[in-house]
Amino acid sequence: MPRIKVRRVGIRIDMTPLVDIAFLLLTFFMMTTQFKPLEEVEIILPSSHSEFKLPESDVMTINIGEDGRIFLGFDSQILRGRLFGEENKLKLSIEVPKNQLANLLIKARTANPKLRTVIKGDRRAEYGIAEDVMNILQKTKITRFNLVTNLSTKDRTSL
Repeated sequence: MPRIKVRRVGIRIDMTPLVDIAFLLLTFFMMTTQFKPLEEVEIILPSSHSEFKLPESDVMTINIGEDGRIFLGFDSQILRGRLFGEENKLKLSIEVPKNQLANLLIKARTANPKLRTVIKGDRRAEYGIAEDVMNILQKTKITRFNLVTNLSTKDRTSL
């Protein structure tokens, strides 16, 4: 007697729940992600014609606000945690009094001797504060630093 072949039934997987979960995860990550951390102080940079690239790693940033406040920041969370405490390691920069800036600079340079110093000053800030910061840098034996500016697109000859 011949056997009767049982016909195979095709398996069908419903993809609707998978698509729902993918969109749910996508919206969750979009809503919870911070692309750029908030800065402690907003700085409007002065313009210049110099085109020099800033270093991308081992950077110590000194920000000078419009009101004369000084902020110190590092690109390394570990170094920020060591100098300012674990509660401040996720902040980009921390406000420091002018009289404590020299001690913090020395501690930072001993923790990482490869640090390169960058000064970002607001164009409306008083020059005296920037001069005081540069004097503190010279006293702490940091003689090489970069001043950050916006690249001006105007041609000087048209003025």
